[in-house]
Amino acid sequence: MKTAITEMFGIEHPIIQGGMHYVGFAEMAAAVSNAGGLGIITGLTQKTPQDLANEIAKCKDMTDKPFGVNITFLPTLNPPDYPAIVKAVIDGGVKVVETAGRNPQQVLPHLKDAGIKVIHKCTSVRHSLKAQDIGCDAVSVDGFECGGHPGEDDVPNMILLPRAADELDIPFVSSGGQADGRSLVASLAMGAQGMNMGTRFIATKEAPVHENVKQAIVAASELDTRLVMRPLRNTERVLTNAGVERLLEKEKMLGDKLKFEDIIDEVAGIYPKIMMEGEMDAGAWSCGMVAGLIYDIPTCKELIDRIMAEADQIINERLAGFMKGTVSA
Repeated sequence: MKTAITEMFGIEHPIIQGGMHYVGFAEMAAAVSNAGGLGIITGLTQKTPQDLANEIAKCKDMTDKPFGVNITFLPTLNPPDYPAIVKAVIDGGVKVVETAGRNPQQVLPHLKDAGIKVIHKCTSVRHSLKAQDIGCDAVSVDGFECGGHPGEDDVPNMILLPRAADELDIPFVSSGGQADGRSLVASLAMGAQGMNMGTRFIATKEAPVHENVKQAIVAASELDTRLVMRPLRNTERVLTNAGVERLLEKEKMLGDKLKFEDIIDEVAGIYPKIMMEGEMDAGAWSCGMVAGLIYDIPTCKELIDRIMAEADQIINERLAGFMKGTVSA
């Protein structure tokens, strides 16, 4: 399948593995890229820019296909060393960067001068238009269904994607709720040029996370995510567990007096405990409603091949059948 996204990134299939904290290691990115998608290393999971440089080199040893690096710009008093992170990406020969969080304008000139394509994650049309205006090559449009931070507008992808198609001139991919061939075809129908999957890729054989995490996703339904930190206007969609329910009880009890310090035990330093050690009740970790569509733990190649086969069947048989009047329910 050829789309503006496959052509831009030099990949076989229009499927991107989004940057995920303590998931986007070299093993994950290489597995997705080797399967024909675009794998992404999560930059801020690496403790230092040198560690990131090492992870990029490791990924290059594991695949000769294109892969990218996620750089998330955090609103913090002690920001990471972004210039050194960007240098590690450029020196490592990476050709795609996924930016997220705050406006990436500060690093765009350096990335573009190095011939790097930039795709920015956005949760609204207005942010997508801003990304286009500052020179991003593409955007990843995140609907309300997505795991992680869906923004504060609460617009799901059935509305957000067509709105993006109406407004944008640059290509975009869908993100949030993407799991299978149906997701891909629906995204293409609404104007996207591909899809970004996060939660679905955690439940794969190669995902470098504890088996408890994969089994929790498979066991979850679409009703098992929660929205936390809404009172702080830093909304995050997470999978429910004892720590998350405890956090929500604090939010309810404290109301508009809630401060980040009140919930720090449930949100700070949680990812290593869950992703690496499998302590599933430790606290909040990002997970999308798409967990309700995840029933197995395939390899990345099996997953991507299945998605593309499903998409082909839907486009060339089911939808074509409707036009011919030959398809029943």
